[in-house]
Amino acid sequence: MDSVFKALADPTRRVLLDRLRRQNGQTLRELCEQLGMARQSVTQHLDVLGQAGLVTVVRRGRERLHYLNPAPIHEIEERWISGFDKPRLQALSAIRNQAEEYAMTSGSTTVPTYVYVTYIRASARQVWQALTDADLTARYWGHANVSDWQPGSAWEHRRVDGSGAVDVVGRVVASEPPTRLVVTFEDRPDAEPAREPSVVTFLVESHEDIVRLTVTHENLPDQEMLGGISRGWPAVLANLKSLLETGDVLPQAPWEMSGPHA
Repeated sequence: MDSVFKALADPTRRVLLDRLRRQNGQTLRELCEQLGMARQSVTQHLDVLGQAGLVTVVRRGRERLHYLNPAPIHEIEERWISGFDKPRLQALSAIRNQAEEYAMTSGSTTVPTYVYVTYIRASARQVWQALTDADLTARYWGHANVSDWQPGSAWEHRRVDGSGAVDVVGRVVASEPPTRLVVTFEDRPDAEPAREPSVVTFLVESHEDIVRLTVTHENLPDQEMLGGISRGWPAVLANLKSLLETGDVLPQAPWEMSGPHA
C-alpha cells in the first residue's frame, strides 16, 4: 500500500488518473497531448502508477492503451472509510458527483471499455476453475456460469434460486486454459432493436504464488451499462478473491450481473 500512497502524492500523477477517469483507454500520445509534457516524463509517471497497480496497460496491435484500475483505491476505502462514516460522506458528495459525471459522459462518442485488475494468492489453474466451474461461480457470483467452455459454444448465466432462469447468454470466443478466456455478453438477446453484444476477456497471469487477473469488458452499448458494470465487476471479483484465498465469500451479498445495467 506504500507504493499507492507514493504514487498518489505527486500532483501530475493525480492529473493522469483524472484524465483516465474521464476517458479510459488512452494512448501515451493522447496523454502527452493533454498534459503538454514530454513522452519520457509521462512514461516515468505511468510506470510509477503501474507499479502501484493504479494503471494497467492493454495492448491493441501496436498500441498500448492505459486504463485506470480502481482496485488499490477500493482497498484504501474499505480499510479507512467503509467502517466509519461512509453514508454521510456519500450524501455530502452526491450533488458534486452528479455534476461531474454528467460533464464526464456527455458528448462522448467512443464505445466504452472497462478494465479491472486484481491480484489473487492462488494458482492460475485455481483461478481458471473459479471462472469456469458452475458450482464455484454460483458461490461468489450468485449465478452459475454454465458451458463446456469450448470456442464457439454457448454459455449461460443461470440463477441459483431454483427457477432456472437465465439472465445473460453468450458465446465462447476463445478458450486457452488456464490463461485466457473470451466470451460475448448478451443480457437481453431478444431485445429490439438487436444490438451487438459486449465482449469480456479474462487474462490470467501467474507469478510464483500470485495471479494477476485482468478483466476487460469491451463494446459496451452506453454509459448506463458502463456505470453498472463499474460497480459490479469489483464486487464479483472481490468475492472470487475471497473464496480462493479464504475458502469463503465476503459477508455481503455478491452483486449480480443482471438487469438493465449488465
